[in-house]
Amino acid sequence: MHRRDFFKAAALLYASKQNLFADETNVISDFFSKLFFNDEKKYVVLDKETLQKKEIILKQEQIKKSAEAIIEEESNIADNLQSEKTQLKSNNLIKKDIYIEDKYKNDFISVRKKLAAIQSYVGYGNFNITSFDYSLKIAKNVSSIGQFTKSELEFLESIFYYDPKMHGFYGERISKNITDKIDIKEVVKIPYTGHYLFRGHSEETYYKMVEDIGESMVLTSGIRSIVKQTKLFLDKLDSENGNFTVAAKSLAPPAYTYHTIGDFDVGKKGFGHANFTSRFALTQEFLAMRKLKYIDMRYTINNKDGVRYEPWHVKVI
Repeated sequence: MHRRDFFKAAALLYASKQNLFADETNVISDFFSKLFFNDEKKYVVLDKETLQKKEIILKQEQIKKSAEAIIEEESNIADNLQSEKTQLKSNNLIKKDIYIEDKYKNDFISVRKKLAAIQSYVGYGNFNITSFDYSLKIAKNVSSIGQFTKSELEFLESIFYYDPKMHGFYGERISKNITDKIDIKEVVKIPYTGHYLFRGHSEETYYKMVEDIGESMVLTSGIRSIVKQTKLFLDKLDSENGNFTVAAKSLAPPAYTYHTIGDFDVGKKGFGHANFTSRFALTQEFLAMRKLKYIDMRYTINNKDGVRYEPWHVKVI
């Protein structure tokens, strides 16, 4: 029996129970009305504004669920990492947190001041690609800054060449020599950001992300020379009371940053410092990033390098 014949037969059977002489057309219409519709329910056509509000609520619920999942995962991993760290300490593989040696404390203070002065002299954007040798030249020729002393240079070299594995940082050494330079012919300045990217893959990846995610996404950090990374690392050390162990969890030591060879950071316009916190993982921009097949995250949760989770750090190399 065909489907339509079945329904018709059922409708006529319904009619026979209702009225022996009922009109077939009306009975069938009445049957289907009762079969597919409930008179007690009200059907409302939603206007465009109501639909948009419902879509917003749905997206907010999705973000909330994503955030809760990330927080739970981070919490579990943090517990595991703490357990592993405790075990390592008990095995004397990591004895204690590493701090700046007393003999370097005065140089630490003076070097930070000079690097800040050099950054101010060349400009924030240009400082991102300023080399070590050029920084020494500026310091020597600008009386308000002053030439780096022998002990200050020794301190800078110690910060660059030391092995961070002693305090739990296991990233790959990217720069071999403190005098390595950024080739300015290979870089391009990204408008309205104050940052540079390498021509080619890095630049193309960034602009494709902007195209796919939207203008609300912005470059928050691009190329970093060894000098720029040194300043950032020393500033982080200062904020952590000279503790290398803690500082290196959120900022790679000068010789170990992938920003020197192509990686970059992105954020949400107007989000400020929160772009460099786990809060960025709760933004629409990050949720859109996760759907892109052509990018990857450098520092995932529980990464092998011993660095904190950085959802904003785009892996290029």
